Amino acid sequence: MIDLHTHSTASDGTYSPSELVALAKEAGLYALALTDHDTVEGLPEAQAAAERLGVLLVPGVEISVKFEGAGHCHILGYFVDPASKPLRQTLALLKQARAERNLRMVEKLQALGVDITLEEVVARAGGGEVGRPHFANLLVEKGVVRSVEEAFERYLKKGAPAYVPKARLSPEEAFSAIREAGGLPVLAHPIHLRLSPEELARYVAKLKELGLEGLEAYYTDHPSEFTALCLELAQRYDLVPTGGSDFHGHNKPDIKLGRGFGNLVVPDECYDKLRARWQEGNSG
Repeated sequence: MIDLHTHSTASDGTYSPSELVALAKEAGLYALALTDHDTVEGLPEAQAAAERLGVLLVPGVEISVKFEGAGHCHILGYFVDPASKPLRQTLALLKQARAERNLRMVEKLQALGVDITLEEVVARAGGGEVGRPHFANLLVEKGVVRSVEEAFERYLKKGAPAYVPKARLSPEEAFSAIREAGGLPVLAHPIHLRLSPEELARYVAKLKELGLEGLEAYYTDHPSEFTALCLELAQRYDLVPTGGSDFHGHNKPDIKLGRGFGNLVVPDECYDKLRARWQEGNSG
């Protein structure tokens, strides 16, 4: 059992990087990837814990990219070097844009009569990258809403009154940053693109031309027929099929590490093939 898509407190998860690795060890995972949103700050701690506990860790990152469509697009970078200067510079720009977005969301909530400050949201993140789940949890804590789901529905989801669009890179920029860090770019949760099978095939072909190396076929929200489609596309375009739960801890309490909603099984060979592709690209 493996899980190649997880988040820690370095972004919007609720377990620290070392706690996440310990949880993976306890769950009997063969390999784990830490793929925090727009940051690699949790990777050194995770790597140290992985070496101590004997867990295979894939150092990763998840980057939001521009996408013209109803859904949204994220790119996973695997086997990245967290010390890479080009990658860190790119992520620093996203961090600054995120800070500006958070301030605008606070201002919108205040204008709606919600008693909230940026300092409170930052404190709720506990030193990690601030994201909408931190806003949602704070709104629950303050009694403004009864649940995280209600917070998103009433205030934070796309189109809601306090929503502010996120700064995103072009796919080319994301691929370049990941490549510069020695990593492999992989398309995350393709179901969230909300494309028809034919549209998805065209989009995957386009990303392949830009240097895409893998496709997240095994994912909690993927029905079996969609997983089969992804596996077919991976074979058609010579992409490595990967998979993961998108584990966020208590911020997504129904999703379990390595198991997702209980329907997720990511074959061990996904890690083996991904590592082989990475080694092939870095040989010599």
